[in-house]
Amino acid sequence: MGMEEINKLQSIVDESDNIVFFGGAGVSTESGIPDFRSVDGLYNQKYKYPPETIISHSFYRRNPEEFYRFYKDKMLFPEAKPNKAHMKLAELEAAGKLKAVITQNIDGLHQMAGSRRVIELHGSVHRNYCERCHKFYDLRYVIDAPGVPKCSCGGTIKPDVVLYEEGLNNQDIEDAIHYISEADTLIIGGTSLVVYPAAGLIRYFRGRHLVVINMSPTQSDREADLLITDKIGSVLDQIHV
Repeated sequence: MGMEEINKLQSIVDESDNIVFFGGAGVSTESGIPDFRSVDGLYNQKYKYPPETIISHSFYRRNPEEFYRFYKDKMLFPEAKPNKAHMKLAELEAAGKLKAVITQNIDGLHQMAGSRRVIELHGSVHRNYCERCHKFYDLRYVIDAPGVPKCSCGGTIKPDVVLYEEGLNNQDIEDAIHYISEADTLIIGGTSLVVYPAAGLIRYFRGRHLVVINMSPTQSDREADLLITDKIGSVLDQIHV
């Protein structure tokens, strides 16, 4: 990452008043939350079952005990704090430049940083519901519950996260399409754009500037007006609002 790239990004931000940010796991790695596909990511660790299998709807139904053992151990990071990327995006929103954050992450760090318009395509670990009576439970309750969390009514509590084999929320998809299609600048950060249908939403962008900030190649690199191969937090921290 050179100053020429930073200066170009700064000028894009300066002339834009309808920015949308589309992010993935790489946004939260600087907060100590591992991604899925890097060398140290979840998909490259060894378990009794592959992570993709464990966090699938059918596995959750078939073996909730094993699901929750993995989920609590490897997918919950209650001590994680927002990093420079989260903070800068919240700052851009407060200044009226950023209209929405569309995230594939489930950690809630964007809201913790102060972002108000966040579309969580894959749900949130902070929302958990009884499958029988629909009572709400927070993250701490799930963490502290032994084994499979149970509701006061006896029902099983399920996290409001999109598991493999489950569809995305229709309203979230509609909202994401709306913001992306209306944006004059789309910044894609911390995602390799390999998880569908979420990654497919960026095809609705018709604006002026497409910016990609990611450590590894993405399918949108060729279309990008600006491509920066670096950590998203390190890059955004250098932008002035």
